[in-house]
Order: sequence, then C-alpha cells, then structure tokens
Amino acid sequence: MPDANSQPDLASLFHRVSRAVRKQTSAALHPHGITPHQARAMMLLARAAAQYPDSAGGLRNSQLAEQLRIAARSATEVVDQLQDKALVQRTPDPSDRRAWIITLTDRGRELSTLIREDRRVQMNDFFSRLDANDQQELRRILGSLVQDEDQHLHR
Repeated sequence: MPDANSQPDLASLFHRVSRAVRKQTSAALHPHGITPHQARAMMLLARAAAQYPDSAGGLRNSQLAEQLRIAARSATEVVDQLQDKALVQRTPDPSDRRAWIITLTDRGRELSTLIREDRRVQMNDFFSRLDANDQQELRRILGSLVQDEDQHLHR
C-alpha cells in the first residue's frame, strides 16, 4: 500500500489538471486568433449583455479589470486588442462622461457564442474520463473550494 509520501499532493495534481485545461483552451482558441485573456473578457461582456439586455449591456474598463482580476491598464490592453479585431466597441458612458462602456460587436457576439460552444464540447470531452457520479462530486468539491472566494468578491 503506498504511503502518503509516494502520492502526488493535491496542489500538484490540481496544478497539472489546470495546466492541461489551459493548454486545451489555448489550442482551441488559436484558430480564432484569440488568447485566453481575450476570450475571458469576451465571455464577461457576453454575460453582461445577457444580464442587462435593455441597457447598453456592457462593462466599464474598471469593472472588466476587476472581474478579470487584472490591473486596469492590462484590461485596457486586452480591450484594445479586441477592438483592433472588431470584436468589441467602446461607447461613452451616459452616466459619466469620463468613462466608456465596452460591449461586444455583432462579430464579437457571434465569436463568443462559438467559443462558448467549443469550450463546452472540449470540457465535456476532457471530463468524460470521469463517470457522472465522479463529475458531480468534483463539481461539489470545487464549488466548495471557490465558495468563500466568490462571496468575498461580491461584498
């Protein structure tokens, strides 16, 4: 029977799984000319549009940076890259003349839908190595680990 020292620790295993998921995600995004950071920004903008369909449905750069957990300057660079690809647009914020609202363009919405579906298929394939019960248990465990972090972010 193996002892505790012969088994990889949880952090190492989690890091390896995370790296495998990131590698697959990067490979799936490559044909679209999109980086993982850009795709994440697009998904957040798509979610904002779905949450507020009657308004501009976008985010300020500061909101996007906060949700991406990166510096505002870095978020500006991501938005600039997406704007250069005609995937997002900036419009003046009606409530603050100094701010801009970032929204997906029609092309950006189409691509975000395609990326979301590709990612769903890719992750279903990745996790298909686990049976339905193991997938549910993993979902529960991971949900428990991020629950405190999610609550902290929404305070």
